[in-house]
Amino acid sequence: MKRRTGILLLVLALVGCSPSPAGEATPTSASETSSPTETSSPAAGSVVGTVVRFSTASASLDVTIGEDNPATRDFLGMLPLTVTMEEFAGREKIADLPRPLHYEGSPGSDPEDGDLIYFVPWENLGFYYNASGIEFSDQTIHLGRYNATPEELARFEGKEVRVEVGR
Repeated sequence: MKRRTGILLLVLALVGCSPSPAGEATPTSASETSSPTETSSPAAGSVVGTVVRFSTASASLDVTIGEDNPATRDFLGMLPLTVTMEEFAGREKIADLPRPLHYEGSPGSDPEDGDLIYFVPWENLGFYYNASGIEFSDQTIHLGRYNATPEELARFEGKEVRVEVGR
């Protein structure tokens, strides 16, 4: 009798560990069901198309992630967060991150107006609005694109800016 009970328990344990029908994974916790890089991206497993919202009490700006690389994945993984934006050199608004991004394996870029980038040497974000004369650099990692004028970007200067995956 004990042997049959033991075998029955073993069979039930194995059935509980088997994959779901059609090979689908079954989430076991809330964190597995609400990953920002999966729920907001248009293609499963890809972060391209994920919308990241930068907002203050009076302004918001959406950035659409355009690259699927280690830097963009790490950036999305640190959200939500709060940054402060400031003007830099009449070319871009910049914001320091709480820690450097893991960028190894991320390609460099030739930035254009409307690009959100990660600048490796300074470990910060940059919102380019005047990229003329700036050429390709493997130290400038493209993260995404935004649509705003320099005047609209100026509304974020010196303010605490909330950064989170858009809903």
